[in-house]
Amino acid sequence: MTKKRVVVLFLLALAATGFAADPAYRFLKAIPVGGEGGWDYLSVDAVARRLYVSHATKVVVIDMDKDEVVGEITDLPGVHGFALAPELGLGFASNGRENKASIIDLKTLKTIAKAETGENPDCILYVPGRREVYTFNGRGQSATVFEAMTGKVIATIPLGGKPEFAVYDPAADRIYNNIETKSTVVAIDAKTHTVAAEWPLAPGEEASGLAIDLKSRRLFIVAGNKLMVAMDAASGKVVTTVPTGDGTDACVYDPGTGLAMASAGEGFVTIARYEAPDKLTVLQTLATARGARTMTLDPKTHKIYLSAAEYEEAPAPRPKMKPGSFKVMVYGPAKAS
Repeated sequence: MTKKRVVVLFLLALAATGFAADPAYRFLKAIPVGGEGGWDYLSVDAVARRLYVSHATKVVVIDMDKDEVVGEITDLPGVHGFALAPELGLGFASNGRENKASIIDLKTLKTIAKAETGENPDCILYVPGRREVYTFNGRGQSATVFEAMTGKVIATIPLGGKPEFAVYDPAADRIYNNIETKSTVVAIDAKTHTVAAEWPLAPGEEASGLAIDLKSRRLFIVAGNKLMVAMDAASGKVVTTVPTGDGTDACVYDPGTGLAMASAGEGFVTIARYEAPDKLTVLQTLATARGARTMTLDPKTHKIYLSAAEYEEAPAPRPKMKPGSFKVMVYGPAKAS
């Protein structure tokens, strides 16, 4: 057998195991945004190629093909999240400081109306089949449901603790939501607007980020005790865990690559592959930046986007942000540009 044939067979063997398909993520670029104030969620419209980034009292709009700021949505006091209804041409912002959610025209980036919510709305979620919007209210310990087109409140769902991120499963017609203060996950029936089930996250504690693999019906949950937890969405059974970093906040799942990722404020992203039957394998610990805790995914390019800033060197536990240094950092597979 020739040396060349041996090399070819070796590469084929690697591909068969999936090893060669595992993308090594790397830093691609930083998109300067500037301005002052804190930040929270980022949201992607993969079709329109727009990235929506919450920042203080506005949402910054970025063209993902040009990697540049193209607009902003204002009058969003204490904005946390931004949900998208592309088929309606609408977006929805959760305004934590005014206990309201804004309904936005995506063409003009102007507010059409505001819906009343519970106290301190944080995560916000659009349910396409029902044309309903959910806000998950931190201090209100509840979820508010309103009509996407009108802002009319349909229901208020008591949750018994502080809610964090949420995802929708159309096959089950359920919304899954982390309850941080109880270290549980609730399953909300989208038809009845009631909590259908509640499951402990143990060994995970104080959950924040949440993602779902709709094919296997697995929930990926990041917990405050440095864990990513995989849970069966049908039974609530915790099937496996992997370690993450300190200050873990966001979680995304990429159905195109089978990768689950968790971002940590201490400055890295844990990248793990979900493998049948119930196995998570950590493939990479990707260095990012201190404070880069919120993250989203573009399923088209497989790139991830994290909000970040530069900080003054100081011994204080909460170092001061350098003025005008706010940015979005872009990471992707080695072949991405």
